[in-house]
Amino acid sequence: MAEKQYVIFKLGNEEYGVDIMKVKEISEFKDSTKVPNAPYFVDGIINLRGEIIPIINLKKRFNISIGDIDSDTRIIVININDKNVGFVVDEASQVLRVNDEDIDAAPEIIAGVDRQYITGVGKVGEKIIILLDLERILTDEEKEKLGDLE
Repeated sequence: MAEKQYVIFKLGNEEYGVDIMKVKEISEFKDSTKVPNAPYFVDGIINLRGEIIPIINLKKRFNISIGDIDSDTRIIVININDKNVGFVVDEASQVLRVNDEDIDAAPEIIAGVDRQYITGVGKVGEKIIILLDLERILTDEEKEKLGDLE
């Protein structure tokens, strides 16, 4: 019985997961510097230990209503095409182990999140967690634009 570990994070009241092997780090939220002509879902750029990385607001990307930034807000850093990219989430609170047999394919109709980003739906006890592939959130063109922000 194979299992994977997922970093669980919240956007609003919903819980999502991302494969822990794809997460470089989780950082406390810091204000970003706005970049002119950046895509609508890019909050800006930050300096993370000497490296300039673009910050993507997942709520904007998924058309989820934007809430306030608070002490639980985090930035999940993922490496995409050899570039680090930060994703703003409301909370990143735990790591869960999910057995492969407890992961179903994404249903045909999932509101709020485009199915191309979804690797499956994990069942942990009574909880349902939408499993995302953050590398697939950006189109090739968007990845290229993000590279230009650095």
